[in-house]
Amino acid sequence: MYFFDNQQHSSPHIHVHYQDDSAIIELPSGVIIEGKLPKAKLKLVEAWVEIHKDELMADWQLAISGEPVFKIDPLK
Repeated sequence: MYFFDNQQHSSPHIHVHYQDDSAIIELPSGVIIEGKLPKAKLKLVEAWVEIHKDELMADWQLAISGEPVFKIDPLK
């Protein structure tokens, strides 16, 4: 989880990488801020964000407070 990467992305977000593609996904909406992913992979990320949005936002708050974040299970 990146929270001090630059001023442009100071809102809650995650960075997603898949093969040669990458995207920055806003939390908790799941909207792409920057980059691209294959449509099928984006659907998986959107589902994962929806399932884990409360955990992601809690981790964001921990991270910006300088606390360690909790691991969130990947999609299976």
